Amino acid sequence: MKIAIRSLALVFSLALLSCGGKEEKKEGFSVDRTKTTEKATEAAPESSELPASQRITLDEKGVGQIKEITLDPEIDMEMAAAGEAIYNSNCTACHKLDKRFIGPSPKGIMERRSPEWIMNMILDPKLMTEQDRCAKDLLIEFNGAAMANQNLTVEETRSILEYFRTL
Repeated sequence: MKIAIRSLALVFSLALLSCGGKEEKKEGFSVDRTKTTEKATEAAPESSELPASQRITLDEKGVGQIKEITLDPEIDMEMAAAGEAIYNSNCTACHKLDKRFIGPSPKGIMERRSPEWIMNMILDPKLMTEQDRCAKDLLIEFNGAAMANQNLTVEETRSILEYFRTL
């Protein structure tokens, strides 16, 4: 029995010694895991640049059917009420008034975006995220959560815009 244990210990010791101590060279594929920051800094916006949700782009009208819109100085409260109802039924799943959610908060949107841009984004969010720089940046900022096309009419969208004027 002692001979069997000694033999087993000897075989085990030889196995351990034969596995360690040498560096094996394998041919084929290898990966260098060093970090590079050149490409990351080229693609990322400058650190001093504001996130898209906070940028002010009042001079941009976006891409879409709305080219020019003139707002009355007085808010049409009847239209705003209709817009609020549409907003509450179609938009609150992703947008909250006082905080960031799946999408940005519409509060203060009239101070950051032109009326044309807002309407174009509501009417055709896919086109906007494909062709408008700010809409693309918003898509990235909100983790790729694309705005759903609600298939609203121009009149319904205009009502939402009027509601946004009251916020």
